[in-house]
Amino acid sequence: MSPQTSADKKHRSGFVNIVGNPNVGKSTLMNLLVGERISIITSKAQTTRHRILGIVNTEEMQIVYSDTPGVLKPNYKLQESMLESSKSALGDADVLLYVTDVIEQPDKNIDFVERVKRMQCPTLLIINKIDLGNQQQLEELVERWHTLLPKAEIIPISAKSKFNVEPLRKRIEELIPPSPPFFEKDALTDRPARFFVTEIIREKILLYYQKEVPYAVEVVVETFEEQANLIRIQAVIIVERDSQKGIIIGHKGAAIKKVGAMARKDLEKFFEKKIYLELFVKVEKDWRSNEAYLRNFGYRQDD
Repeated sequence: MSPQTSADKKHRSGFVNIVGNPNVGKSTLMNLLVGERISIITSKAQTTRHRILGIVNTEEMQIVYSDTPGVLKPNYKLQESMLESSKSALGDADVLLYVTDVIEQPDKNIDFVERVKRMQCPTLLIINKIDLGNQQQLEELVERWHTLLPKAEIIPISAKSKFNVEPLRKRIEELIPPSPPFFEKDALTDRPARFFVTEIIREKILLYYQKEVPYAVEVVVETFEEQANLIRIQAVIIVERDSQKGIIIGHKGAAIKKVGAMARKDLEKFFEKKIYLELFVKVEKDWRSNEAYLRNFGYRQDD
């Protein structure tokens, strides 16, 4: 037996897929487990649109965490794509984390829970935000979830205060199967730099604007020129209506300047370089329901 084969047998790798309804803290938990800011986080539901991988490497292990969009009943084609991303995470998981919280009713999305129930891989039922409830509420929730998902291991946590996250991490590591690594050992994610530019800008739009406008937005990076100590970025904010374009720009450009300043600050932290950022706004009518736009923006895969 060659030394390489022997090393592969000792090495463990696996996909740990994080699923659940919107706004239960999946992205916060993902970032804690990865130890890096991979997924954007806001208090608004439906923040995550893509399936995003965060990779944790040690000498003997590679854990590939996968954050997914919140499970919801789709109202337009973009949300259909988001739901498909969540469903696909059930198909290739070595360990499944189903995240809920103390506020959500266990039967809120019973069809998806039934899919989880049929999973053959180890399933950890994560009850998040336990700091918002009391002991009696938690015990009742645990009992109800145990009835719905009898094979799942239930772990209460508070991602916000990091309570019980380390024991969860250790339990995940115990469940990772023997396997050679799936990615290079220095990889942090499967996404290119441009993707994180779009996500950081979109996060600031979600934080800064109200109501429906942020959900009608897509961000496209047109140029990304990296120099020794500077990255020059031009990005286009896509909206569906002329009225939304006016809101994004704001009076005398004040709103878009504010978003640009907020995004630039986080981009400089993310890339550890000075950022020169230019933002533009463009109207693409009803892009969220247009197959061609969704394919161009990476939400649909060609068959």
